[in-house]
Amino acid sequence: MTSGKDPNRPSVLGGPTIILVQPQLGENIGACARAMLNCGLTELRLVKPRDGWPNEKAVAAASGADPVLDGAKLYDTTAEAVADLNVVFATTVRTRGMIQEFVTPRVAATELRAHVDAGHKTGVLFGPERTGLVNDDLTLASTLITVPLNPAFSSLNLAQAVLLIGYEWFQTGEIPPDRVLHTGQTRPATKAELVNFFEHLEGDLDRTGFFTSPEKRPSMVRTLRNALERMQMTEQEVRTFHGVVAALTGRRKGEP
Repeated sequence: MTSGKDPNRPSVLGGPTIILVQPQLGENIGACARAMLNCGLTELRLVKPRDGWPNEKAVAAASGADPVLDGAKLYDTTAEAVADLNVVFATTVRTRGMIQEFVTPRVAATELRAHVDAGHKTGVLFGPERTGLVNDDLTLASTLITVPLNPAFSSLNLAQAVLLIGYEWFQTGEIPPDRVLHTGQTRPATKAELVNFFEHLEGDLDRTGFFTSPEKRPSMVRTLRNALERMQMTEQEVRTFHGVVAALTGRRKGEP
């Protein structure tokens, strides 16, 4: 397909951040950047790309989507890549035995549009080409996106997945949101604030002997984090829960 660039047409830009976790090939990153710009998405974050960054093969595959690549940000961990975001969706083809809400790309796009219109910082996680996201990455998301395709063959490459989500996002541009999260005088908690609370809670649960089996601790932690993620807490609610945990463990305000 030939280039669709037209300097005489207005650009429609803005939307959720796209986060690629451990992408393997520079060509795949470039193809994702091309898919993003087709849909007006410009903010790309990369978590430990296998072949390093910057990558000349990514530029060639981007077919002119250089602004996306030029603005790409590099991170060491998924948690760092989503730390400043209020709302994170993640793509997966497997349930992995976790209790989380699953939506189609179309539903996800509508909900993302509502959050963006409300001023919330949003993002969508995509996993490595061969394995997808691991459970610890999925716990950073409040909602999982799964694509209803042919059950006998539902394989998508990375750029196809990004384009599919981006396309559904782009189609919501003229549709008023069905719902907007109103948070009063506060705001949705960032992922960094949530992870800080998770670590506070898990530390106190360790001290009080809640985790009786070291082997089961990781799965129990993921269960707790998934349940709390689905609450979509505000910054004020996170601070309140910090106080609740401190009170239940007998610590006074200001104590370590």
